[in-house]
Amino acid sequence: MNHDIKEKEVRLIGKDGEQLGILSIKEALQIAEENRLDLVEVASNSKPVVCKILDYGKFRYEKGKKEKESKKKQKIQVLKEIKLKPRIDKHDLEVKTKRIEEFLEKDFKIKVTVTLFGRERAHGDLAVKILDDISNNFKDRAIIEKSYGSNESQKYIMISATK
Repeated sequence: MNHDIKEKEVRLIGKDGEQLGILSIKEALQIAEENRLDLVEVASNSKPVVCKILDYGKFRYEKGKKEKESKKKQKIQVLKEIKLKPRIDKHDLEVKTKRIEEFLEKDFKIKVTVTLFGRERAHGDLAVKILDDISNNFKDRAIIEKSYGSNESQKYIMISATK
């Protein structure tokens, strides 16, 4: 910006967007000062460097405003995790299933994890059975990504709301 530009010649764009041509840095700075505006380097990769005459404070304000506006339009994906054990009771599984339904209504992505301890690791099919039961409950209402994982102490599936 202004005197920090080290190039000898610049392609100058006026305050209204018109091309003023290739000028020396001194001439460009003089034109910017006459208009009581700043000389801002826009494209440093080109030959010669492209500079624009504008109000730098107003430029930064509008840029920040655009960034805030674009952040408002973004949708943040929330990941919730439900942890189970293979010896879970039927009622407890129903409670966890209701919790998954609540998360799906709020469009959260859910990771259902069954953790195996000690000798349970030899019976990974128990965890797979529980995860299959849960996925069967939600197969018509949600997208289910079945990847039980290569870890023998944990098996999991991912559930996300249908779009």
